[in-house]
Amino acid sequence: MTFTKDPDAVLDYSVDWSLWLAGDEISSSEWILEDGVDLEQVTAPHTATKATVWLGGGEKGTTYLVTNRIVTVGGRTDDRTISVKVEDR
Repeated sequence: MTFTKDPDAVLDYSVDWSLWLAGDEISSSEWILEDGVDLEQVTAPHTATKATVWLGGGEKGTTYLVTNRIVTVGGRTDDRTISVKVEDR
């Protein structure tokens, strides 16, 4: 999945884990950003089936990889990575 954001925007991006969970629930969620990047994690709430991150900043012309790692109530761990391309909009 690739998303586009303006460098001045603060926007939310989500991963819906409901199909993969198959009845399990998210117990914890973290978002991993590449080290030394200008993209900033503002907040990262989650529900039982969906993880969301609010991102701000970023350098125009750069595409960032942002990984969501969850742990489920049943003890499973998995990652999903999204791309966030920063450009003037």
